[in-house]
Amino acid sequence: MLSGVLLAGGDNRQMNGAVKALLPFGGETVIQKQIREMQKLCSEIIVVTNEPMMFLPVLDRSIRIITDYLPGKGPLGGMHAAFMLAKHDDLWIAGGNMPFISAKAGRLLWEHRKYFSYDAAVPVIAGQPCPLHAVYHHSCGEVVADMFAKGETRLPDMLQKIAWGGVSESFLNEQQVDSQFAFAIGSKDDYTLALQMAARQERTRDTAGT
Repeated sequence: MLSGVLLAGGDNRQMNGAVKALLPFGGETVIQKQIREMQKLCSEIIVVTNEPMMFLPVLDRSIRIITDYLPGKGPLGGMHAAFMLAKHDDLWIAGGNMPFISAKAGRLLWEHRKYFSYDAAVPVIAGQPCPLHAVYHHSCGEVVADMFAKGETRLPDMLQKIAWGGVSESFLNEQQVDSQFAFAIGSKDDYTLALQMAARQERTRDTAGT
């Protein structure tokens, strides 16, 4: 079984303080859209945030909300908390600012991790690993704890310390998975672009249905 984890922290200065995971998106919030997608694959959904009161009004009671054990460690801090508290051995972890996460991609990554017994299966998009839409074994938490003990907090550094397997963009495309799942909202311009991308998706679905 698989735990789905959404990291809903991060720097919101480029959004004038707006929390990216709570941005309106097609009649719901980004995080509500993400949760619906994760629920296609995951039996447990965890939201990691150090501001839980902001999320309580929009999240179903079935969603677990946890906070970092060690605040101020960036994405690794949220991942560490999830590794420690998730019910299942495998975790699909994504950023809370990624409105197009894909359950189909998540399943392929999960199958890849299990088949090859990697510590993690990470999509490689435009030649770069995308560690915030990846599937990890919970044992990676021990690696992160060791990093923190040494004062290391960079997510890319973790990839150098675990046995991870890359899942190529070309393979994902062959499986009819659009690589836009890796798109992340980092600024107001990104948010505008994400809304435009979603509108194009909707028009494509409408056209296909006629």
